[in-house]
Amino acid sequence: MPKILILNGPNLNLLGQRQPEIYGAQTLDDVADLCRATVGEGVDLQFEQSNHEGTLVDLIQAGRNDADAIVINPGAYSHTSVAILDALNAYDGPVIEVHISNIHKREAFRHHSYVSARADAVIAGLGTEGYAAALRRLMQLLG
Repeated sequence: MPKILILNGPNLNLLGQRQPEIYGAQTLDDVADLCRATVGEGVDLQFEQSNHEGTLVDLIQAGRNDADAIVINPGAYSHTSVAILDALNAYDGPVIEVHISNIHKREAFRHHSYVSARADAVIAGLGTEGYAAALRRLMQLLG
């Protein structure tokens, strides 16, 4: 059974409460339910969220031993974290970066993502459906 690690960065625990005009009304629990419904019973999903950069690095490093793929929404760490990029560079499986909003239509500092340098695909602006799109692609890759 393939295992996919889904990582969510800072402030994503506030989905549905924080700036719904940008991020929508769905909560992070809704996103987890969407992910489980997308892959069904045949995939082990590990769904995590942290506001702490080091915790995300630890989760990525732990995934080196047991995750077949990673979906990551690094939130604001996209634009600042070389540490997360370095951890992803030490991971051998496929990585898909997801952003709920279109980061390229937002403030200029959001246009660059360190994580994109490692990601096999980047999905931005599909809302929470971006997670489902990432999982469908990973299911194709993992066959």
